[in-house]
Formats: sequence, structure tokens, C-alpha cells
Amino acid sequence: MTSATTIGTALPAEHRERLLDLARETSFDAGTRLFEEGRHADRFWIIRTGTVALDLRVPGRRHAVIESLGHGELIGWSWHYPPFTWHLGAEAMSPVRAWEFDAEAVRALCAEDAEFGRSIAVWVGRVVAQRLHAARVRLLDLYAPYGSGGP
Repeated sequence: MTSATTIGTALPAEHRERLLDLARETSFDAGTRLFEEGRHADRFWIIRTGTVALDLRVPGRRHAVIESLGHGELIGWSWHYPPFTWHLGAEAMSPVRAWEFDAEAVRALCAEDAEFGRSIAVWVGRVVAQRLHAARVRLLDLYAPYGSGGP
């Protein structure tokens, strides 16, 4: 997916480089849970290869997939906003290679450099807005009398 929310287009090159300086490479096998809803959000990832599903716990049922993420996309935004707890869960749907970031280190860099911090805040805010919009469209498709299509 190429959009204003992928790292390649969301951040100016100098801020992208500063962020990637804090990254460590990691990988997940298909089926690995990255995080669980309600737990402490102390890190986040940017997908290099593979697919990750964001999901919700549904008592007595399988997790309900909310969205699938791919190359260049941010996994997790809860690390950026207090109380720093995950609002969803995430699972690798295929083998995944990603850059992993320590949330506290990134927040410290944001506090130290206001311009960098603003870029990160705008990026994370765009991710949240895009995902809320996508969820709204899916809800309209499911529950509106005529879906989310035109009149």
C-alpha cells in the first residue's frame, strides 16, 4: 500500500532517517501474536515484508480481524498516546520482517526535537484518522441499508 501513512511518504527524509536510526530488525512467524488488546504499548513496528492483521477479542469466538497491514505501514499507534495501552491486538498473517522501535526512546527523541516530534505526531495522527475512516466505511458496508456506496 502506498499512502500518506506509509513511512516512505509520511515523514520527511531527515526525520525518517532519525527514526530508523532507533530501529532494530526483527521477524515474526505466521501466527505470532505481536500484542494483545489492553496490554502496555511499549514498542511499535514498521512492516518491511509480510502482512499483519489488527484484530479485536470477541468472547467465545476467534479474534475479529479489523484491518490488514503491509509494507511500510505502522503497526501500533497506542504507544504514542497515554495511557499507552493497546486498543487492538495484532497477529502476523504471513512471515513478517519489520523494524521494531522502543516507544520510550522515540517519545524521548520527540520531546528533545520539536520538529521531529511534530512530524511523528502528524504521521501517527494520520494513521489513526485513516484507520478510523476505513472502519467507518466497513461499518457502513455491514450495517447501512445500502452500504457505503453512492445515493
